[in-house]
Amino acid sequence: MPGLVNRETDKSVDAFIESVDNASKQADSRQLLALMKEVTGHPPKVWGDNFIIGFGKYTYTRKNQKEELEWFHVGFAPRKTKLTVYLTFDISQQEALLKSLGKCKWGKGCLYINKLADIDLNILRRLIEKSKDARWH
Repeated sequence: MPGLVNRETDKSVDAFIESVDNASKQADSRQLLALMKEVTGHPPKVWGDNFIIGFGKYTYTRKNQKEELEWFHVGFAPRKTKLTVYLTFDISQQEALLKSLGKCKWGKGCLYINKLADIDLNILRRLIEKSKDARWH
């Protein structure tokens, strides 16, 4: 059985957000929670040991493996230095949106944001919608 990293849990989302030390990260987390819940229509769940809040669920199989794994469609994690937003598509293909997003960094499927005030939330909403549409049938 794989580790809890790839599993949704019954841990309390509210308790997890309350445990975040930084008050502004708590406030940003609540704002992301509301935005993602509205866009996805799914309730938030705490995923795994790394404490990621995810919305929705799908299964996939990694290359050269037989075991099916679960993951969420969109999610976020309040980390010590940044908020990490997880999306399920290659966001580097969205140059125009990324240029308009504001101050942040990104990887293939993640955004790294210092604080929500640094970015355009309407652009973030569009990226979340694209992620939702990339996986939900």
